[in-house]
Parts: sequence; structure tokens; C-alpha cells
Amino acid sequence: MSEVPHSGIETLNTACTCITLDVAALCRAAEAIVGDPAFCRELAETHPHLLSAQPMFLSADHARQMRETIHAIETVARQPAYREAVLSYAPQIARIDTGPIGVFMGYDFHIGEIGPRLIEINTNAGGALINAYLLMAQRACCSEMEIAAGLPERISDIEQHFVTSFRAEWKLLGRTGPLRSIAISDETPAAQYLYPEFVLFQRLFQKHGLTAVIAAPEELTLKDGKQLWHADQIIDLVYNRLTDFTLATPASSALREAYLSHAAAITPNPRAHALFADKRNLVLLSDPARLREIGIARDLIEALAGGIPRTELVSRAAADDLWARRNKLFFSPCAGFGSKAAYRGDKITRKVWEDILSGSYVAQEIVPPSARAISVDGVVHNMKVDLRNYAYAGDVQLVAARIYEGQTTNFRTRGGGFAPVFVGQDAHCTSCA
Repeated sequence: MSEVPHSGIETLNTACTCITLDVAALCRAAEAIVGDPAFCRELAETHPHLLSAQPMFLSADHARQMRETIHAIETVARQPAYREAVLSYAPQIARIDTGPIGVFMGYDFHIGEIGPRLIEINTNAGGALINAYLLMAQRACCSEMEIAAGLPERISDIEQHFVTSFRAEWKLLGRTGPLRSIAISDETPAAQYLYPEFVLFQRLFQKHGLTAVIAAPEELTLKDGKQLWHADQIIDLVYNRLTDFTLATPASSALREAYLSHAAAITPNPRAHALFADKRNLVLLSDPARLREIGIARDLIEALAGGIPRTELVSRAAADDLWARRNKLFFSPCAGFGSKAAYRGDKITRKVWEDILSGSYVAQEIVPPSARAISVDGVVHNMKVDLRNYAYAGDVQLVAARIYEGQTTNFRTRGGGFAPVFVGQDAHCTSCA
């Protein structure tokens, strides 16, 4: 393969398919990190398309621009006028501030012609720890990539950053003593696609001296309105992986009561979802005129305008206009997640359009996903890429990629899946060793 010109590190995404990972070496490195000799082998059998064998390359400028957009969003979200506006259409439970602000905020971007553009915010973004270990293994196996593209921080610190964020959430609940126990909770946890990550988090917490359990929400009970329990273990904090964002289902009743009574730190929680992940918020965040009306500073408005595609509410009053412009729009349910019931405008039928009009949707200007050339069995496929920034309190802890084919990320693409992201200025690929 000929050398790629030094026109920027992202050139490698489309011009260099030779840097593939030695899967056996990845397994050895991952097993050393995780401490389980069977982990990688079992993961490959049960989740064959979870991890991509090739990394994604990102320029330092684009990484900086994403951080600036995230910083602007988090700064605006602290303003009373913004909170009043978005909480006006939020459920009542979200209007109650119990302290914790939400671990693992996920800010998903596409790299457009004018740079990174935010497409979605998620409050319980999965994959952070899996991606941290994948990046560690990539560095252990492929030192030439570390030389070619540096990282913004030492990867060995990421585990500590993650655990520190949970301890910070405990303190934000108003507690002065140490965090002692954590429950990782989701509906039928063992059946979840990312259950292996729950196990990884359990091991990470235990490694840092915390008692950790994995539990369905109905396995948690609130006693005397003061303490949350799992079996005979008091639970200080719940790492909430549920998609029941308002804790409204009967199974979530103990979590709901613990949240309202401050009996345990629930993170992320209904308030975090309302302040950040409700897609109606993107309508406000991408509207400079409305932001000026509520008193947001000009520099923040400019940063948001440069990082968020224009988003608008779908209504029957605007139906004809939206239908006429549909080919340039992406339609998402306001309370949706994981691309469920989301549609590209050029793919929708009249029947789907009626469903959209009958529901609660936003329409966002389409920003085509980034691209990555992936070699599968010697055949190069041009795949799509989302870039996810995992953040806490506005600080980006890790950037990872999701490589896929089709309309949305689905972890069903050969050669696709989570991929580590290497950040730098310039790099080259000179061989296919």
C-alpha cells in the first residue's frame, strides 16, 4: 500500500485498511486487563459484531470542536432560564433535583463538511468500559498506532476517572461518608446485549473496594423509606441502565421512591434525562433567536450553532412543509433512544409519515455519518461511523466509534461494532504488516 499524504490523520479512515488487529493478541491483552482468561473468547462467541478489528482516526481539531460543543451545552444547561424552559414539558419527577447529575452522558456526533455535528444526547450511554478496555488492548497490541496518533490523556487513568465520577455522584446526594455499595440495574440484566459490560463494571467497582451487585429493579427494595436494599445488602448508589427514564413502571417503584426520598443516589436519573436527552431540547439548543430571548451569552449561542444541526418540532400544522423537505431531514421520537422508531426522511412511506405526525417527533437536518473503509475477508467495505463522547460534568472521559452499515447502528455488521478512536494531527500508513 502506498503512503498516505500528510493531509490529516482522518485520511487514514478511507485510505488505510491495513491496520487490523491481531485478535489473538487482543484476547491476551484483554484477558490480562479483565483478569478472566475466558472473557474475550466468550465475548467473541456471544457478541461476534460487538468489537471492530480496526480503529477510527480523529483529528485533534475535530476532537476539540466536539469538546467545545459539549462544554457549551453543559454550560447552557446550568442556566435557570434554560432549565425553566425544558422542564416545562418534562414529567413532574424530573423537576425534582436530588443532586446527582448523571454518569456517562453520551454525546454522539457525525463529522460533516463543516466539522463535527451533534446528532443525539443519551443519559445512559453504554459501552464506555468496553471501549476503554478495547483501547487498552489496542495500545498493548499495536504500539505503532500509539506513535502515529497520540491520545489526549493516559489511558491507564480512565478506570480511575470512571470510579471517581460515581463517588462524585454520591457526594452530590449530600453524603459525607464514603461510597460503599453499588447496584448495576437494568431490566432482566443477563438478557441485555451489553450485559458483559455490567460484569466488567462489577469487577471494576470491586477492584476499587466497593461492594457491587447486578440486579433487576424489582430486586431492589426500600425499607422504612430510608435505605435501599438488595437482599441483605444496603445499596448506596444505583448505576441506572434502564430505559424507563422516568422510573414510571411498577418494576421501578423502589428506585422511584429511593430517588424521591434521597435514600440512594440514582445515576443517571429522570432529571438528567429531562435536561439533556429529551430531543425537544435540541429544538431550543439549535435556535439562536430563542436562546437570545432567554439570555444565553453570544459566544455560547455561536458554539451551539456551529455544533448542532437545526432541529424542529414535527406538527400537523407544518406537515406539508416538512414532507416537502423530508429528504434533508432525520425524524426521531422525542423520548426515543438507540435509533428506535427513527427514520431518514428519504426512506419514509406515507404510512410511516402518518405515524410520525401522530406521535411526538423532532426533525433534524441530516448530517451524513462519517466513513471508515473496513477490510472484511479481503474485500473493502465503506462503512458508516458515529463518534460517541462519554462525558461527566461536561468533561470528556473517552471518545469511541460505532462502525456499521445500514440506516442505524445495530452491532450486526461484519467488521463493524465499537472501535477505539486515536486522536492526533498527522499520520501515515506505509505497510500492511
